[in-house]
Amino acid sequence: MKQLTLAGFVIFLFFLTESLTLPTKLQDVDDASITQKFIEENIGYITVIAFSQYVQEASFEEVDRLVKIMTKYKGQCSGEVTLPDCPRLTNDILLEKTCAVKGLPQKYNFSHCCSMVDLERERCFFHNKKSDVGFLPPLPTLDLEEKCQTYKNNRESFLNNCIYEVSRRNPFVFAPTLLTVATRFEEMAKTCCEEQDIKLTAEPVIQYLKALSSYQKNVCGALVKFGPQVLKSINIAILSQKFPKIEFKELTSLLEDVSSKYEGCCEGDAVKCIRRRSKIMSHICSKQDSISSKIKDCCEEKIPKRGECIIYSNKDDRPKDLSLREAKFTENENVCEQRDANPDIFMAEFLFEYSRRHPELSTPELLRIARVYEDLLEECCTTENPPDCYGNAEYKFNETTQRSLKIVQRECEHVQNLGKDDLKYHYLIKFTKIAPQLSTEELTFLGKEMVTALTTCCTLSEEFACVDNLVDLVIGELCGINENRSINPAVDHCCKTDFAFRRPCFEGLEADKTYVPPSTSQGLFTFHADWCQAHKEELQRKKDRFLVNLVKLKPELGGEELQSLPTDFSNVVEKCCKAEGPEACFSEEVVRLLFH
Repeated sequence: MKQLTLAGFVIFLFFLTESLTLPTKLQDVDDASITQKFIEENIGYITVIAFSQYVQEASFEEVDRLVKIMTKYKGQCSGEVTLPDCPRLTNDILLEKTCAVKGLPQKYNFSHCCSMVDLERERCFFHNKKSDVGFLPPLPTLDLEEKCQTYKNNRESFLNNCIYEVSRRNPFVFAPTLLTVATRFEEMAKTCCEEQDIKLTAEPVIQYLKALSSYQKNVCGALVKFGPQVLKSINIAILSQKFPKIEFKELTSLLEDVSSKYEGCCEGDAVKCIRRRSKIMSHICSKQDSISSKIKDCCEEKIPKRGECIIYSNKDDRPKDLSLREAKFTENENVCEQRDANPDIFMAEFLFEYSRRHPELSTPELLRIARVYEDLLEECCTTENPPDCYGNAEYKFNETTQRSLKIVQRECEHVQNLGKDDLKYHYLIKFTKIAPQLSTEELTFLGKEMVTALTTCCTLSEEFACVDNLVDLVIGELCGINENRSINPAVDHCCKTDFAFRRPCFEGLEADKTYVPPSTSQGLFTFHADWCQAHKEELQRKKDRFLVNLVKLKPELGGEELQSLPTDFSNVVEKCCKAEGPEACFSEEVVRLLFH
């Protein structure tokens, strides 16, 4: 994930519809007809994305059938815009035509959604999405020559198939991101087929998708579970750090565009998402002189290069006349009166001023400080002498940051003291103990992501912000996006009580006391002779699953006992693979391992 994941924290806000083949010039950037043209030219790809995300179980042939239906609809409306369906929202038409496919709603169990209309139907399809995609078959494997031949024979079918497989495995990723992934897949296909080496370019595309997927799910989870105010706070913190010279009035104007786009993007309305994000990019480039000195060259680029340029542009320099502290929030005698006049605007301006003065802090930490300040004023403004009370606000802010810093330092000490494998086992055990109700696949994924976050960040100069930002994404993966997701009372409390303080809350969690382990190990620990032919990576995955399943079966085991098990597991595999009858050996040795 490296630097790409750090950039992913701002990519979500700025990566707009600058993908595939949208031929446009600078003077066209704020022309809505250009966006409409893009949508019409790419209606097939957009249909594949939306349908594959809404109905993840559908076959490629079923998706392709709907693409043909939507393409026909687009063609009819291009020729005669006065037809009854043409003024309607594209997503409404898509869902209507999805419901109209004979037998499909019954086959994939979404008939209840089809009995609804408009926004209610859209939300029903959204809640039908499944983030745990273990039910899907493994990705189809073709050798390089077959892939290249498929691409050369039918470019559009090749890209549609790529988008289909990626979209249904990433049901909450925004449509513009997936369109960009399709572009990169095509570039990858061209390069790989020339170089005859698939590894040349696949990994950056995968990491790009992973970075954005985690971030988009995290922020949409914040919107779904905590509402638009928390989402607005996240956007204020990120934009204020990225563009510290922006005026608060201009930021407020930009926030209106940014906030409005999430309704479409987070609920899966691909077309609405594309339109609203295009509007944001136009806004940024039309006001670049007052927003950032770092994006002038970017805004002179043509789409699609312009979007990538802004994403990866550096944070703007802090204005020279910007004081280290904003006295109006801690030294002004009229703070309580100003807050009472308009609490939302007052707190938004505080977060803006604090964020642009502290580029070294993470987004979650900025939100924690804003919450600490809000709670402090709630207390102070009822006292006889409020200025004396809130005069120590800076001390409270520093105290909050120091607590967060200690958590990060402890985690980075784990990186130093444990090898990469032991670090992973540490977090596999930790996550399984606090959330044993999650699937084995989810828990191994969380452990792996935690290790990636820490090994990426713990040697960087911006260690604190990097760790805190990326671990917050891991927590977002654990908490999930749907408001009705429930794991266990303690985890649910941390996930749903306060977005900013989720991380400190999880730090205090111990093994789930409500968990009842399975009464038998049947099916959890099945070893076969083919393990002896498994590649190193596959064997490592099996080892991780073994550890997670063992913690699920025997949650009472202590950390020291569990930490030694991966080594014991490796020894068993090595011993049994040398035996004359590997399966008989596995049966005997695994029982000994489980009940020693």
